[in-house]
Amino acid sequence: MSSNSSNASSSSEYTCFRCRPSFIFFISYSVANILVLLPLCSSIFYLGVQRYRGRDSTIRGSHSDVFTYHMAVMEMVGVLGSIINCLGAILANPLLLKIVFYFYLFSTNGQMPFHILTCVERHLAVVHPITYLRLRNRGGIMIRNVSIAFAWLLFFTWFPVSILSYSMAPYFCVTTFSMVVVTFCSLSVLRALIRPGPGEGGGDKGRLGQSKKRAFYTIMAIMLALCFRFCGHLLLFSILVSMDLGFCMPCALFVSQVWLCLPSSLVLPLLFLHRAGKLTCGKKTDSGSDQRLDAQ
Repeated sequence: MSSNSSNASSSSEYTCFRCRPSFIFFISYSVANILVLLPLCSSIFYLGVQRYRGRDSTIRGSHSDVFTYHMAVMEMVGVLGSIINCLGAILANPLLLKIVFYFYLFSTNGQMPFHILTCVERHLAVVHPITYLRLRNRGGIMIRNVSIAFAWLLFFTWFPVSILSYSMAPYFCVTTFSMVVVTFCSLSVLRALIRPGPGEGGGDKGRLGQSKKRAFYTIMAIMLALCFRFCGHLLLFSILVSMDLGFCMPCALFVSQVWLCLPSSLVLPLLFLHRAGKLTCGKKTDSGSDQRLDAQ
């Protein structure tokens, strides 16, 4: 959800809930968010604890997995907002219905840095494999942790600004920057996939080719999810500012935009569980290979 719309409508969220279409849109999204993301994030945390304790030897961690843990934290904030939203709707409590918008704002905007870090990590693994191999040691872990700390610091610096600002500029600037970085990483990986680099001969050619394809599909999935979210929000806001739609229709459009955030919320958790071999569409033997390639 865009920060500007949440802020501009901070005095009328509860009024929007008096319109049946917007009420149905938001409550249905909250229920879907709880039913889908709560099990996904719980599975991610469970696997993370298993990995930390060393009980699951079939799963080997990678930098992108650590980014996914932080993404899951952001998603759980959104799930908590969904629970509060349902309680606010049941109790008809205006305060709860206003608070929930800030939970969604925190969750959806907080995802951006970790989408970027995941794509940069995949880009580095494919386009600059020698450099990436050197970052497998403690120095690489330190760089990863510093990057994560900087991402959180940047978010907590930008988040209050986005709330206090009455302009659409902060949200679209951050989203556009994210799209530029993810698109650059995607095109770079595609170029590396088409044109084999040095040292990709012999028996490792097919193995490295599969690694590149997995990295490319990961980045493309993130890019398409962000494109769907960004373009959908841009279209909705264009309709809102250019047409006189009365009262209930703008509320319905405003609330329906939360559905556009769902694909970008699902992409990293699903990719994580697929690599871990926990999805029915994934094969355990392939997941082990995936993790070895990710760790390189």
